[in-house]
Amino acid sequence: MKSYIDLIEQTFEFPTEEFRVENNELLFNGIRLMDIIKQYGTPLKLTYLPKISEHIRYAKRIFKNAIRKLKYNGDYTYCYCTKASHFHFVLEEVLDNKVHIETSSAYDIAIVKKLYEKGSINKDTYLLCNGFKRENYTRGVRELLEMGLNCIPILDNLKEINEYEQAQCETIELGIRVASDEEPNFEFYTSRLGIRYADIHTLYKEKIATNPKFKLKMLHFFINTGIKDSAYYWSELSRFVYKYCELKKVCPDLDTIDIGGGFPIQTSLQFEYNYSYMAEQIIENIQWICNKSNVPVPNLFTEFGSFTVGESGAIIYSVIDQKLQNDKELWYMIDGSFITHLPDVWGMNQKFIMMAVNNWDNPHHKVNLGGLTCDSMDYYNSEAHTSEVFLPMINEGEMQYIGFFHTGAYQDSLGGYGGIQHCLIPAPKHIIVDRDENDGIITRLFAPEQDSEPMLKILGY
Repeated sequence: MKSYIDLIEQTFEFPTEEFRVENNELLFNGIRLMDIIKQYGTPLKLTYLPKISEHIRYAKRIFKNAIRKLKYNGDYTYCYCTKASHFHFVLEEVLDNKVHIETSSAYDIAIVKKLYEKGSINKDTYLLCNGFKRENYTRGVRELLEMGLNCIPILDNLKEINEYEQAQCETIELGIRVASDEEPNFEFYTSRLGIRYADIHTLYKEKIATNPKFKLKMLHFFINTGIKDSAYYWSELSRFVYKYCELKKVCPDLDTIDIGGGFPIQTSLQFEYNYSYMAEQIIENIQWICNKSNVPVPNLFTEFGSFTVGESGAIIYSVIDQKLQNDKELWYMIDGSFITHLPDVWGMNQKFIMMAVNNWDNPHHKVNLGGLTCDSMDYYNSEAHTSEVFLPMINEGEMQYIGFFHTGAYQDSLGGYGGIQHCLIPAPKHIIVDRDENDGIITRLFAPEQDSEPMLKILGY
């Protein structure tokens, strides 16, 4: 029977820059995962900080290369969407790369103030305030403006602008989020977020152009699919750029477009995506439409959340039991839960890269992975490339460890980190992995596994 390593090498181009096997064990970005497991135990989440900087530098490079190649007369600015991961160590790593921030809620404002107090951001850092805003959010935005920070409120509805008229500052640069059409197979035709195309000119003429305090700086574009090489994406982007050109002719202050949605991350070892080609195509499309419309090209902002932090994350489990429930359905039970630790798996049928950590020389077989909750939906039984999951056979006395990789975006916030989970399954311990000046690996415990005391407090006991 073929070994597990034979299966992986015959199915994928393996090893990769990120994954390789030595001495029957998997290495992730050069990290010996079994060393981490022996030191900290499972279940554990880890964040590999250098991957964040690697992605930021890569995106900056490909956009600047495209700008240079096409002689595009505009600047490029990289923004991080804080909603992808709000952890302090993530924001510190992000901001070490001199990038900028996009916020989504009132509580992001408190984070921004803390970062400013520490000197992690300054008055040159762009703060794009996005999302539908209640009073506490707009109040926080006004506070940032009055502190003199480089804050651009992105208007999401027609009434929001009224909230900034009383701000004690001479000039406020504004953005407008444009309500794009959803994908053809989506339940709704037009996004609930943003201002519809038909209302943008009226908003500008009646509320912005007539008020000397306001300047329309930016138009914001976002579609849920992210940046994809599809007819739908290019159609929506072109429609948006034509609107920019139309508005630019009556609004001289408008000089920037902000493209949200972001690049995808690798969710399978079979993943293929030409990032540099897509950056070049975006720049070329914008330039062509602007030249055709006889308006100057805009400066370009992008907002990358998952792309920034997604591939930095992993979660490691132990297989704690094998259960053959009928003639052919073998379950590997893990010491965690997909519903609580990886909610995208359960809620969106999201696939992550999943591989064995050890026992790569063992024969492989088909299994189902079962979580600890009592919910029948707490399972994982298919990969992005196939409707099956294969893992090494476990011999008597062996422990089997498995890893889910590129889990660094959204899972903690969607799962309710540190709160109450289904069946009171605790949040796993969280390990931060970095490198020193000699490229040696450094690990530290960010948070131990959640215990009962804070849970009981939340529940009122």
